Amino acid sequence: MYFKSLLSVVEVKQSDRDLKIAIDLCSEINAQLSVMILAVASLPPIGDYPIGTADVWVQERQWDLAALDARVEDVEMLVKDADISATVIDEYPELARVGHSVGRRGRYVDATIIGPDLFANEMLKAKVIDGGLFESGRPILLIPHGTKPTLRPKRVLLAWDSGVECTRATREALDFMACAEQVHVTMIDPDTSSVANGPEPGADIAAYLAHHGVKIIVDRLPSGNDAIANVIKGHATDISADLIVMGGYGHTRLRERIFGGVTRSMIDKPGFPVLMAR
Repeated sequence: MYFKSLLSVVEVKQSDRDLKIAIDLCSEINAQLSVMILAVASLPPIGDYPIGTADVWVQERQWDLAALDARVEDVEMLVKDADISATVIDEYPELARVGHSVGRRGRYVDATIIGPDLFANEMLKAKVIDGGLFESGRPILLIPHGTKPTLRPKRVLLAWDSGVECTRATREALDFMACAEQVHVTMIDPDTSSVANGPEPGADIAAYLAHHGVKIIVDRLPSGNDAIANVIKGHATDISADLIVMGGYGHTRLRERIFGGVTRSMIDKPGFPVLMAR
């Protein structure tokens, strides 16, 4: 079964580009679209601020809420004209609560979309990815500028390292991979020890995928002292991949997410649509 519901997170002042991408993806797989329109609330003035500062803060909030209401109306008309099933909601959290808001909404869809305009928003990008990846229990779909996303991919690169996160991503993308023409199970410098992959790295996951009707090619690649993320992206180019599937690695430290090296590199400059799960 393909995804049946997708969440598109858009900043209140963004263009419609991310929304149109999300609409096209939902139309492609007959999924419902949830749109979360996001504005960031300023912290209330505390302490020795000039007289009148609180009044300015209240006025700014009124402007922000009015902008949210107007944007909700515009988006509701947009999705209505697109003739898809959709819901539109607005959120007005402070910056520190953005990830939590996205994660909470993301629990009730199959995946959260990070479109190119939001991807270019340095203030919100990390917060939205953090919430979608760590707090929703669902995968995220990263769509950087200049890529052509599809949820009916012909060629998929599965970045495999035998980890739990990668296993989760594989399960989330299983239906897409079963319908693809080729799925390249890609391993970089695979460990052949008995506690890792065994003498034939990739054989176990290939057998699992084959049971689900996936057409598999196992690619074991040397890094050649290059960064693993670069090898993955280079191989994706070589095989003309439509989608990269991978696990997202990280942990919490003082309530900030610290991403692993490969995850960070793929988030910063993916170059391809990436379905990432944790």
